[in-house]
Amino acid sequence: MEWTRLRVLELEPGEAYAFPSGECEWIVLPLSGGCEVRCRAQPGSGDGAPGSEPQPFRLRGRTGVFGGPTDFAYVPRDAHAEVTSRRGGRFALAGARCERRLPARYGPAEAVAVELRGAGPCSRQVNNFAAAGPAGFACDRLIAVEVLTPGGNWSSYPPHKHDEHHPGEESRLEEIYWFEIAPHGDTPGYGYQRVTPSPAGKTDILAEVRTGDAVLIPDGWHGPSMAAPGHDMYYLNVMAGPGGGPREWLIRDHPDHGWIRGSWEGQDVDPRLPFPRAGAEDHR
Repeated sequence: MEWTRLRVLELEPGEAYAFPSGECEWIVLPLSGGCEVRCRAQPGSGDGAPGSEPQPFRLRGRTGVFGGPTDFAYVPRDAHAEVTSRRGGRFALAGARCERRLPARYGPAEAVAVELRGAGPCSRQVNNFAAAGPAGFACDRLIAVEVLTPGGNWSSYPPHKHDEHHPGEESRLEEIYWFEIAPHGDTPGYGYQRVTPSPAGKTDILAEVRTGDAVLIPDGWHGPSMAAPGHDMYYLNVMAGPGGGPREWLIRDHPDHGWIRGSWEGQDVDPRLPFPRAGAEDHR
């Protein structure tokens, strides 16, 4: 992928992971457990003296992705960061190539806007922790959200695309989907992801997805994301594209399927939504 980046860390209790941010901005997002993120400027970045005390962010985290939004930390480009988890856990590093160096910051869980989209069997929940727009968390190029779909439902529907730049109509953004599927007892969960070719590209995917799988979407109509009955689906969306314009998420619906939005009027949102918000327990 040219613009987007994703790493998923499995840290044992007391384990640390250090990394240079390089030419990318990053968000450290707890998937399960909590952590501490320390961030210091690299020499020559113009932000603090080299060797100065790292800036710490203590993330309370959550028990798991279906437990509600989590707090997170933003790591700017040209920095050095370290993620440490006292109790262990799983953590996503969502990144994007960028030009501007913004300040390192903490994002509280309470500030994450939770949106319920669609209706009926197309109902899903979106945790807009780093969505585009003036009310979203400020990044240079990175756009990232979490989508939670009750078992048996379709999300990312109708199929849509954002692989061409048309000012005011469509953004040029590549995208990564990273999945976690809820099991049923000892039975692992699964789902399916579809991507079809668009005028701008040839990506053509029909993939069975399970926990830990990623689908890379440089172009194409993407959707639906299908959750098998009895298995709730989570996915992390990481998006970014070329600079030169505003950071925005503008999509085009597939012309054969966009009509489905009109059918949602008068339908109720799935009563299984929203998924519960995380409690105050500290998972660091």
